[in-house]
Amino acid sequence: MPPLRAAIAQISPVLLDGPATVEKICRTIARAGADGVRLLAFPETILPGYPFWVDAGTFGRWEHASSKEIHRRLLDNSIEVPSEATRRIGDAARDAGLVAVVGVHERDRRGRTLWNALLTFGADGSLIGHHRKLVPTFGERLVWAPGDAAGLRVHETPVGRVGGLICWEHWMPIPRQVLHDGAELVHVAAWPHVREPYLLASRHYAFEGRCFVLAAGMVLRRDQLPADFPADLLPRDEDAPGGQIHLGGSCIIGPDGVVIAGPAGTEETILAADLDPARVGAESLSLDTGGHYARPDLFRLQVERRRPGTVSEG
Repeated sequence: MPPLRAAIAQISPVLLDGPATVEKICRTIARAGADGVRLLAFPETILPGYPFWVDAGTFGRWEHASSKEIHRRLLDNSIEVPSEATRRIGDAARDAGLVAVVGVHERDRRGRTLWNALLTFGADGSLIGHHRKLVPTFGERLVWAPGDAAGLRVHETPVGRVGGLICWEHWMPIPRQVLHDGAELVHVAAWPHVREPYLLASRHYAFEGRCFVLAAGMVLRRDQLPADFPADLLPRDEDAPGGQIHLGGSCIIGPDGVVIAGPAGTEETILAADLDPARVGAESLSLDTGGHYARPDLFRLQVERRRPGTVSEG
């Protein structure tokens, strides 16, 4: 298999503006494709931006007007799956000839519930992967419903077997094992940004799974927020030093756990590297947690693939 040019789109969202962020994602895909990229990873919930306000300390207070308003805006600017927005992103991936993995806020068709989702688009533009974050972390539970394992899969693509997890799922051993069993060539680790513990988890995943990892983070500064963003939901100064809310830090990691590109800084960039698929086989000599280093005679892993609907649909 020839070398694979893979990249991370470390960009800023147009925060709380779904259509404008979709347009930016499509432009970024086109730019990456023109540079020869064949697999492109975007950060967690880049569309329409990670809800950093869950850590503001005021979010979610009973009858808190700013919390209600910001949640309404987030709902309005999230996307249904599938939808016109996913069609446009898929068309961009097809036109660029690349596989794209994009983090989004997914809105249910009732317009009331959100999930944190990771969508994988094939090089033909089709939506081939739809994973919902299994457990929202801490304050995120006020924003997103728990996900399911229907989309916890490794996908066959023209560039090899591709899987992905979202943020703190990288500290959940069982979901990791499900994807290790699928023998990923490349794993997308979607984060809001890649600070030190997240880099550690991404490097561990690469070593444990004997695969390449694209640890994707976004960048965002205070001066990029909407002019009418509620002041009482802004991050504290100590959480956004120098006005930097999301810190970037994206990395590409080899199947031995060693960083081969990055960490990127705090500016928008397309971080790219040429990956040699033969390295996965070479590194599997000493460890293959889904194969010769597993003990299927002793352990069984069962996955519930059903995607639940509403109570009336159950």
